[in-house]
Amino acid sequence: MSKQRVSIGHVFRTIVWPRRKIIAIGLVLIVISRLASLILPGASKYLIDDVIANSDLDMLKILVAVVIGAIIVQSATSFALTQILSVEAQHLIAKLRVKVQKHIIYLPVRFFDNSKSGELVSRIMTDVEGVRNLVGTGLVQLFGGLLTAVISLFLLINISPWMTLYVLVPVSIFGVISLKAFGYIRPIFRERGKINAEVTGRLTETLGGIRVIKGFNAEKQEVKTFETGVEKLFLNVKKSLTSTSLVTSSATFLLGLASIGIMGIGGYMIIQDQMTLGDFLAFTLYLGFMIAPIVQMSNIGSQLTEAFAGLDRTEEIMNMKPEDDGTERPLLLENIDGHVKFEDVGFAYDEGKPVIQNISFEAKPGSVTALVGSSGSGKTTIAGLVASFLNPDSGKITIDGHDLTKVSLESYRSRLGVVLQDDFLFEGTIRENILFPKPDASEAELMDAAKAAHVTEFTDRFEDGLDTLIGERGVKLSGGQKQRIAIARAILANPRILILDEATSNLDTESESFIQESLNRLMKGRTSFVIAHRLSTIRKADQILVIEQGNIAERGTHDELLKKEGRYHDLYTYQARI
Repeated sequence: MSKQRVSIGHVFRTIVWPRRKIIAIGLVLIVISRLASLILPGASKYLIDDVIANSDLDMLKILVAVVIGAIIVQSATSFALTQILSVEAQHLIAKLRVKVQKHIIYLPVRFFDNSKSGELVSRIMTDVEGVRNLVGTGLVQLFGGLLTAVISLFLLINISPWMTLYVLVPVSIFGVISLKAFGYIRPIFRERGKINAEVTGRLTETLGGIRVIKGFNAEKQEVKTFETGVEKLFLNVKKSLTSTSLVTSSATFLLGLASIGIMGIGGYMIIQDQMTLGDFLAFTLYLGFMIAPIVQMSNIGSQLTEAFAGLDRTEEIMNMKPEDDGTERPLLLENIDGHVKFEDVGFAYDEGKPVIQNISFEAKPGSVTALVGSSGSGKTTIAGLVASFLNPDSGKITIDGHDLTKVSLESYRSRLGVVLQDDFLFEGTIRENILFPKPDASEAELMDAAKAAHVTEFTDRFEDGLDTLIGERGVKLSGGQKQRIAIARAILANPRILILDEATSNLDTESESFIQESLNRLMKGRTSFVIAHRLSTIRKADQILVIEQGNIAERGTHDELLKKEGRYHDLYTYQARI
């Protein structure tokens, strides 16, 4: 993936500007809040110089009432800010998560082959969270802090220009250090997101493969792998903490110097009657109001830097091209007969290492094409090309005479059914898994599919029947039971083109005979592609393609290939002896 860097202008146009009305309300509230906060230091001057000096009780009552009013205004605006901006920020996060998930799910299968599911979960759930500091109170607090600092600066100049000038020197040095530090921190935050995704991805795999881990007594090595990832994450956090602590400590040191100078200069000016005690107290309080936002801005700056780093990673994903964006696949097929043709097709996962080459064959509507051959010969790749999970690097695949790379994937796959060797079941009930391709199917359609795949044979023994919970990936079911549910799912989908990848591989002999009967019924009238290692299951196929080293070594019917006494004959007779 190429490194993306999200510009401030891009973020402003896509995230801030569309929410300008809400942010404008937030800015008005923060202005009111910060102006109200400046009442207290101003009142302190009058308290010492006028009220206490003149023992003016009436003035004291007015001052107390004004300060109470200012505190109420501050509290109310603070509550309103949280309610308006924080809620909107969380709403934006939710929308962005949906947007990123939607984009990811439409990316090509190749992308998922090269990505860890846990890493993608991290990208969807974590990387977008930083925007709360852009739309939430972070950005508004930054503006409010800047406003408070500017107003306080003018008030400080009004009290004592020389003391203000002295203060500005360390404050300016602090500002330069902060800007340099945030420029350094952003790549660290970006790397942290990457490391966090890797650790999350590995942890997801570990929990998903717990039976394999325990079966091979590999708990220790998995603990060590996770420990290494967490250590890497810690070192990254440590690196960023060093930078942020530099900003914090420099603030403490430089602002400490400013305080010492004010103590000396202010004390001298009071002794020389150049400044009243009330002016000195007001100056000190206003200085706090100027410095506190600057220190706060350094924290907010760190949050905004983290937000931009997360958005950098999100932008990487969003810039990836979906497998069908509606421009390159404009052809919508309302009806599909199922006439599939490969014309000199070649494909390679890695450049210069072809998996299949010069593949040419024709599958007529309603026919059964069986793909056989040794492991790694290219059978699954051919099936993936038929399913349009992959696109050919050379040659052409047509469906009913149309170039498959020009056909809308939605219109094509809506008539496609797939039963894989290790078919995926979702956590939930058996009913929900069968209904997956057609959630609005009637109860009669559901039961017909369940009976046709002999699912009811084992669900009738369960207390909850089809409503039995199967656990994550169907962990509570046997391999054969999971396979039958997958077949029932394909039957319910009623596809025109069917791909069966070792659909009977996990079944015992008795179940296999039942399922084979169901599959024969399912394949009737549909263009079917069957990958099978058990050659006894494909004797009735219209054509058998023997794939070896990415080429079609032999083709013909079962009987024709046996007569040739070639590769198919060797495979069949070898299996017959076992």
